[in-house]
Amino acid sequence: MGMKVYGTPKATNVARVAMILEEVGAEYEVVPVDFGTELKSPVHLARNPFGQIPAFQDDDFMLFESRAISRYILRKFKSDLLREDNPKEATLVNVWLDVEYGQYNPPAGVIIYNALVKPMIGQVVDQQAINVNLEKLKKVLEVYEARLSQCKYLAGDFISFADLSHFPCTYCIMLTQYKSVLDSYPHVKAWWEAIMARPSIKRMIEIMSA
Repeated sequence: MGMKVYGTPKATNVARVAMILEEVGAEYEVVPVDFGTELKSPVHLARNPFGQIPAFQDDDFMLFESRAISRYILRKFKSDLLREDNPKEATLVNVWLDVEYGQYNPPAGVIIYNALVKPMIGQVVDQQAINVNLEKLKKVLEVYEARLSQCKYLAGDFISFADLSHFPCTYCIMLTQYKSVLDSYPHVKAWWEAIMARPSIKRMIEIMSA
């Protein structure tokens, strides 16, 4: 049966999982899920009880939640991106994953939804929400700038899942008119360029652009 990712790689949480599968060189299949008819169907709810994407299947093992799925894949393929052989480094990876989830993604998600998704589905853009969340994101980026002035990557001088997990939302912001938001943070911009240079990321851009 092999590995299957349910959803579209154009969605940020699905892209996170596909990116990690590309990173470890795994063979996998992306199974599209129809948003209008399948998300709340009994079949998909058996995969993801919240009726969301992604869902992930590895033979008879089913998972949901993109970061948990990604950790599973990294452990299965014995990747060093979690730094689990070093308790301090592994903890720092988890700290910055928590920051990405709780501090970075919320304002980034509002910007993406309003600037990228709403125009595609014919909804009215909430410019005030964009402006408010741009300011929130800038405050987060100030913290990142200070951190990345001390080390090359968020958890230290090594790339980790904490860094790569930022790719989906940041890439989507780069597709909007607000892509210059990183320009005021030179260390953040250098960090982002290092992430973008990875072969797995280049492959994901091809997949997301298809």
